Amino acid sequence: MSLSLTHLLTLTLWNKTSGTWINVVTVLLGTAIGLIARDNLPARMQRIITQGLGLLTLFLGISMANSLLKVQAGRIDGVILGLLAIVLGGLLGEWGRLETQLQKLGNWLRDRFKGGGSFTEGFVAASLLFCIGPLAILGSLKNGLSGDNTLLSIKSAMDGLASIAFSSSYGIGVGFSAIALLFYQGGLSLFAGLLAQVLPDPVNAPQVLLASGVGGLMILGLGLNLLEVTKLSIAAFLPALVLAPLFYTIAQRFG
Repeated sequence: MSLSLTHLLTLTLWNKTSGTWINVVTVLLGTAIGLIARDNLPARMQRIITQGLGLLTLFLGISMANSLLKVQAGRIDGVILGLLAIVLGGLLGEWGRLETQLQKLGNWLRDRFKGGGSFTEGFVAASLLFCIGPLAILGSLKNGLSGDNTLLSIKSAMDGLASIAFSSSYGIGVGFSAIALLFYQGGLSLFAGLLAQVLPDPVNAPQVLLASGVGGLMILGLGLNLLEVTKLSIAAFLPALVLAPLFYTIAQRFG
């Protein structure tokens, strides 16, 4: 993914962020389809859709979490670094009340746009699912560096299908997750040039693998929430995505 500065300067704003805009459109379309289906499906069928999405989310989380097994920082395994990141990140997020802040944002949007009772739950769950994952990171970097939106286009199709299932259960709040998606992926794409100087090969970078593995644990928790097995404060673990690559750098230097 290492490209010349001249090439980066020739890319327009659309070239760098086209994948994110496509992703936003598919989420909005999926939400609209889900809302139409919601009005024509009985509650038991809506519950089945949510359970199916929960099972798939569990699978995605486990697949992503396996990235922790691919990392070794000196004498420290990636699993240990992932454990430290998820625990300390969770404590930091709980101290900062990130889950509460995200819910407040969802409630503000619900009140502002007169959403239904499950507005906030749909907004939070969809925002986390769509923004946490290797495709969001790698796809945004590739789009920002080369203008290639292939990875984000694939992700867009997946998110569009997921938004149909989410919105059929949680309602219009799922569509507002497009706001988080726009800022997160769009920001990564616009700052891809700076990130590429630190991670010249993001696909195989241990820092990205660690962040993906930790993100997988969070997606796994989201799946458990969707299946109503438990109620985890997933947003509280968001700092772990930053701590994971930081811990790798520290372990490499002193390990």
